[in-house]
Amino acid sequence: MRPTLDPDHPLFGLGYAEPVAVRSFVRLQGGEASVQSATVAEETPVALVYNGWPHVVMMCTPADVEDFAYGFTLTEEIVARLDEIVGLQVVRSSQGIEVQLVIPDAAAEGLRGRGRSLVGRTGCGLCGVTTIDDALRPGRTVALEATIDPAALYRAGEELPAWQRYNEGTGAVHAAGWATRDGRIVLAREDVGRHNALDKLIGAMVRGGIDPADGFVVVTSRASYELVQKCAVAGIALLAAISRPTGLAVRMAEAAGITLAALLRGPSVNVYSHPNRLTGEV
Repeated sequence: MRPTLDPDHPLFGLGYAEPVAVRSFVRLQGGEASVQSATVAEETPVALVYNGWPHVVMMCTPADVEDFAYGFTLTEEIVARLDEIVGLQVVRSSQGIEVQLVIPDAAAEGLRGRGRSLVGRTGCGLCGVTTIDDALRPGRTVALEATIDPAALYRAGEELPAWQRYNEGTGAVHAAGWATRDGRIVLAREDVGRHNALDKLIGAMVRGGIDPADGFVVVTSRASYELVQKCAVAGIALLAAISRPTGLAVRMAEAAGITLAALLRGPSVNVYSHPNRLTGEV
């Protein structure tokens, strides 16, 4: 990609940016000014291109880009299986990152029929969607019957912060973690966008051969309906969020057979749908 920005422009070099960077600033306090510095989370445009056709540009943390591309492609149901993504190349430039994917021609044609290509804001969950029917697609149903001890949920909530290396200094990055049935976090991904973090996690899980029936997901954000949709596509039966859910997320979880737990703080949590998976009772 040819650069369109002057090398001295502040936006030049985004495609090569690190996930976090130290920035200086002027702090005003009590009538005095001082120069200080702090770590900030980077935000980089990532373009997903399928069979040469640009589909969407997402604003992402520039880390684990391959996982994001795999996860997004699967959870947005552009393809149904990992092996349908037959090629993936990450191309960095001075202005952003382009991920070039090769998928079956039929899938690519279906993608073009969804609507116009567009730019998604940070973690936007409506990429390539132009109708209400597309946005609120019924999705899949998760029928897993096994239960999980609530103590495992509390343990996962306590362990997840230790996996947030980018958020540690910035306080501006979301995380999505995969926990085993006993609550041990074994995999996590971070991004400035909550949807992006989950896509990265699901992409890493699929690439690593992790069975979604063997645990659950914990996210540091609110529980929005797009997160529920993505979990349903991935076959994840339990989604726990640190913050509260939206009403639509609860409705979606009820319809999809997903246990939606929210406001996970210490040894307490609110279970909004299918609580039997956590308590063993209806």
